[in-house]
Amino acid sequence: MTQDKIPIDEFKKLDLRVGKILQVEDHPNANKLYILTVDLAEDKPRQIIAGLKPYYLKEHLVNKKAVFVANLEPTTIRGVESNGMILAAGNEEGKVLFITPEKDIEIGSKIR
Repeated sequence: MTQDKIPIDEFKKLDLRVGKILQVEDHPNANKLYILTVDLAEDKPRQIIAGLKPYYLKEHLVNKKAVFVANLEPTTIRGVESNGMILAAGNEEGKVLFITPEKDIEIGSKIR
């Protein structure tokens, strides 16, 4: 199923970067959400809310590199601020996998 097409200039607005998950905590107000602390090679780590709890144990996420959308406006999800989004793929059978670089690359590397 193909979605509506967007111009390349719209896609170029996305700031996609490799980040490293430093810490994972349970969201206090949601059963399916984690609070991730993520290093995107900025002055300080970011807090990002992710719906990965049904698919990953906390210890399987810590120190993993993934691809993140870095330029989303901050949003509050169930009372906790989120400053980005982890990219993940999901199929109709309910399998969900977060997107990782094929090989090791520096934190903060941009997806082009």
